[in-house]
Amino acid sequence: MASGSTFLRFWLTERPRDTFLSYIPKEELPAFRLACHDFGVRAAPLLFEDTTITFRPSTFTKPARMAALDRVGHHIQTLSFSMPHTPETFLPPLLDPVTGEEVTFIYEPYLQSTRDSASRLSNPIYGSWELTDLLVKQYSPLFHAAANVPTFIRAFNALPTLKHLKISCPDQETGQRYRRSIVDYALISLRIAVERCKLPLLSSLSLVSIHPGAALYLNPTMGFGARPNSVKKWKQIKNLAICMDSIPLSPYPPSDHLKLLHSYLHVFASSLRNFVFRWHGSNGLSPLSLDKELCLQDRSPGMACPRRCHLALRPLTFEKLRQMEVENIVVDASQVSSFITAHRHTIREFNFEDTHLRSGTWDQALAPLTRISGSEKWKEKAEEVMDVPLLLSPVDDDENTAKDLVVDYFKSFPSSVAFDAINSSLQADDAERKDAVKKGNAIFAFKLKNKEGQEEGWHIDLKEKGAVGKGEAPEGKKADVTLSLSDEDFGKMVAGKTQAQRLFMSGKLKIKGDVMKATKMEPVLKKAQTKAKL
Repeated sequence: MASGSTFLRFWLTERPRDTFLSYIPKEELPAFRLACHDFGVRAAPLLFEDTTITFRPSTFTKPARMAALDRVGHHIQTLSFSMPHTPETFLPPLLDPVTGEEVTFIYEPYLQSTRDSASRLSNPIYGSWELTDLLVKQYSPLFHAAANVPTFIRAFNALPTLKHLKISCPDQETGQRYRRSIVDYALISLRIAVERCKLPLLSSLSLVSIHPGAALYLNPTMGFGARPNSVKKWKQIKNLAICMDSIPLSPYPPSDHLKLLHSYLHVFASSLRNFVFRWHGSNGLSPLSLDKELCLQDRSPGMACPRRCHLALRPLTFEKLRQMEVENIVVDASQVSSFITAHRHTIREFNFEDTHLRSGTWDQALAPLTRISGSEKWKEKAEEVMDVPLLLSPVDDDENTAKDLVVDYFKSFPSSVAFDAINSSLQADDAERKDAVKKGNAIFAFKLKNKEGQEEGWHIDLKEKGAVGKGEAPEGKKADVTLSLSDEDFGKMVAGKTQAQRLFMSGKLKIKGDVMKATKMEPVLKKAQTKAKL
């Protein structure tokens, strides 16, 4: 048992203390904070750095909650804003109580603080006193909370260190996409709050589960309450991930939603470095080549705005794009080829996951790689080694379908070949694999950071399957232990040039979870030394 003075020296030394705190499960941190004041102060950054808010009528209006946000807001680096679609979020038509006729409601965000009682009594919130009275009587408190822009602004003003904003609005039914929804008013308020607040560190945006119409309400160039300088804040975004509900392609794709998406992506054209897009549900058109889609250029019965359908869409080119991944799309080989050519000076890696070619072949789609490199040697490397610019999974020639197609000009994580070597070793010998699972009995996650500051995750499942995969854990599972270190140090550790203990003591290796299980990884990592060239 350490003496009080020994523990005090340990506690006041930053690196050992932070390492100790990193081992404490997040669900136990609230109890840990109750031990004493200093424990509470030191644990708060870890407890609140990743915070989730599910929007309700009192989320940003209840004084106690806002006071709590003011106390801990400076610790929040990742904010997840969630507001699912439910039957209660869809708004019925606004009716005149005397005539029963529908009342037109043109929304204009009210930005004046409601804390000013004089202005609240002198200026109607929704344009006129009559309309305000109708909305108060016919719409639920959730609507008024979602349209209360000043409360959103106050909340985001309490988040000066926010780096990553996640927005989730799941469960919208396809047949409800043209109905007015409270969720859309919340997105308008959120967008305006981001634009009006000082968020100097905000650089990542994830639309985790979003409906197609959200592109209109989040667009700073054409959304409600947009100003000429609204775009400036969104140009801070360097990392963008979108998972959007799919848009049916037959009999006619809704061109309005696709055009809104195209316009929204243009907002990030000059700043984006990493882009991930996935259609949730059935496959959809590539968001990178909508300007080349005939369905968005020709007049047809499915067009929502026939007078403007003849206007050509501007090509979408990201000036600084380095990594791109799209999933669950249909595309032409010519569109893939044009994208590669247009971004050849900046892009380093791109992924086409679960991609179906409508026309052409993958040889035609990837032809620019041969023109850029001057030869087809990159194809030979793809077959010989793992550190390659191109990896192809089996292709169904009849369907022209390629899954897990990965193109990488310059390998961002050189030491990642060790995971392929480990997986090959585990799959080569069934008895050896079962023995490794028996001894390991855990899921090991690895978070690697390369020299450019990019992070990737891999896992080694030694609890059930005895296999290696991308991501920090198999789907639906959770890692027992997570090792975080640089790609360079991981390569040295696998190659036997340094020891995990030395990296840990120097602070270069951080371990979360069961530390004792981490020691069982050494025999498995040694399997990579003879197979991977690091």
